[in-house]
Amino acid sequence: MTLIRVESYASSPALCVDDGGFGGIPVLFVHSLAGNCRHWSYQLEHLRRDRRAIAIDLRGHGHSDLPSDGDYSIEAMANDIESVAMALELKQFFLVGHSMGASASIEYAGRHPEMVAGLLLADPSGDARKLPTEQVQPFLAALQSDSYARTVEEYWKAMLVGSNPAIRERVLADLHNTRKEVLIEVFRSTLIFDPLTPLQHYPGKKLSVITSLNDTPISLHSLLPDLPHISMSGTGHWLQLDRPEEFNRIMDEFLIFQTWSSSF
Repeated sequence: MTLIRVESYASSPALCVDDGGFGGIPVLFVHSLAGNCRHWSYQLEHLRRDRRAIAIDLRGHGHSDLPSDGDYSIEAMANDIESVAMALELKQFFLVGHSMGASASIEYAGRHPEMVAGLLLADPSGDARKLPTEQVQPFLAALQSDSYARTVEEYWKAMLVGSNPAIRERVLADLHNTRKEVLIEVFRSTLIFDPLTPLQHYPGKKLSVITSLNDTPISLHSLLPDLPHISMSGTGHWLQLDRPEEFNRIMDEFLIFQTWSSSF
């Protein structure tokens, strides 16, 4: 494992990257809101036996810097992916994104389909533009009030139903280590981000791995019936941490099939 810092896209913040392993087409992992590259620790260890695997800390997360312009949009997060791909001189790679990181991965894949050998979405965020205003506005107001800490922890705990205690503790610790303004601005961005257009613009192999929390009318596989999806049970939203062996098996099958099919 090598931790490096790269200068980001368009003079944005320096980013922390966990890069290790060699061989095969590299896999680049993108974490969720209030996450970091350690959320992929099981996957990195698994893949690095015979493949290069990379995880990044997005702006304002983990050990990466805060952006001087305060831009935490999904588009800016996709710029972070682009910065890392350019800095590491990646020719093509698999892209694996969790939750908000899946949105950033979708945006990047829509811009640069030739760079992405396959797109694996781990419990991806849905199309939040379709949420009713009467549901969204009270939540945003609570985030900007003295009730911020309670509101955001209750939201996270609802997504951690089904997780084991150690994972709950780990994820909540990362949440509390994430700055308030980062949480709020990313939430704002997700409410206006269009995931459908870039996802439809990416013609390569795609797979969405979902939990029971993600079977809703605004879920991507509900809005795009041609998006293949697999359901995992007995897990919270952080499925790659809760059930690493099962997630790794699904990931391996996706990577092996896509590598094999791309060679013909």
